[in-house]
Amino acid sequence: MYEYAIAWEWLAFAARWFHVVTAIAWIGSSFYFIALDLGLVKRPHLPPGAYGEEWQVHGGGFYHIQKYLVAPAQMPEHLTWFKYESYFTWISGFLMLCIVYYGGADLFLIDRHVLDISPPVAILISLASLAFGWVVYDLLCRSPLGLNTWGLMAVLYAVLVFMAWGYTQLFTGRAAFLHLGAFTATIMSANVFMIIIPNQKIVVADLIAGRTPDPKYGQVAKQRSLHNNYLTLPVIFFMLSNHYPLAFGTAFNWVIAALVFLMGVTIRHWFNTTHARKGRPTWTWIVTVILFMLIMWLSTVPKQLTGETDTAAVTPAFQQFADNPHFPAVKQLVSTRCSMCHAAEPVYEGVVRPPKGVALENDAEIAAHAREIYIQAGRSHAMPPGNVTDITPDERKLLIAWFESAVEGKKQ
Repeated sequence: MYEYAIAWEWLAFAARWFHVVTAIAWIGSSFYFIALDLGLVKRPHLPPGAYGEEWQVHGGGFYHIQKYLVAPAQMPEHLTWFKYESYFTWISGFLMLCIVYYGGADLFLIDRHVLDISPPVAILISLASLAFGWVVYDLLCRSPLGLNTWGLMAVLYAVLVFMAWGYTQLFTGRAAFLHLGAFTATIMSANVFMIIIPNQKIVVADLIAGRTPDPKYGQVAKQRSLHNNYLTLPVIFFMLSNHYPLAFGTAFNWVIAALVFLMGVTIRHWFNTTHARKGRPTWTWIVTVILFMLIMWLSTVPKQLTGETDTAAVTPAFQQFADNPHFPAVKQLVSTRCSMCHAAEPVYEGVVRPPKGVALENDAEIAAHAREIYIQAGRSHAMPPGNVTDITPDERKLLIAWFESAVEGKKQ
């Protein structure tokens, strides 16, 4: 039923809202504790076992914070754990992956010019890649290489670059970037769930039992937290990238992804150094700007967008929309009201790539994006923006009739 499309759209909106809220909570607490940790000061009067302290002011009050590398001599009555922000960020992100990319695999996940596979196979590859990422990362951290912090990070960077290239050989450019973000976020959240929190629980249990906690648990957790620190900003970039085809829709998208990880390092290095009161390395911003300009150049070098729908024929998944009696009129309507922006080479001033990578120039592309056309230009007035092409109420009714009759016809 056509009502399903509207309900699915609202479900996606709810999941995205949920994801944004939990991500803000996780990233916000992460940034705060990193800044706090780097700003700690060692003073002679600190109690035994205390590593450092920090005085802060916020909301009209003062806060005095002390950090223990292992644990205090006596367990406090109340202990606040920071873990659910991470868990629900991953859960909500995976829910978004299921709704958008698994539920719309034929359109958003699979690019048959890249790899001609069925939706079930594409979904299995997606799931396997997320599990593969955590297993490889965890094995590297537990290997002798894990004793060399910067050597380990260099190898991990190579793994991320390989995955960036690999995803572009499997999925659409948009899905490749989204999966690279999910791949990285899975590692980060698994660090919290599999390493950091369990290690902290071991320390707490030892303290309650009167045993001296082993410092190695805190050291391992600290290393994983450091990795999460440098991976946060690239993940945010990849989560936002699906709105910007200039990032994901070029032949050099995997190179752009590799440079994004480097920008995450340069930006975080500035903040980390500043919070540690070791100066303000302005060179990091110069490098970041250079990297970003290089990304901008790479995004405009190729003219051919990746992830285009087959122009030769409509795929079976969307055939009912092309076969519908309303389709000739819809095609004419889209070509006059939408294709000046939604084209491989847009002619509307200021638009250099089709919004969200959506081109609507032939039967296959229009049929493949039937649901989006129905929601954006039929049921709502989101498209065209500001109704710049003067689409009429009757034309919107045509789009609604086309989609709903096609869906009803398929049901029958």
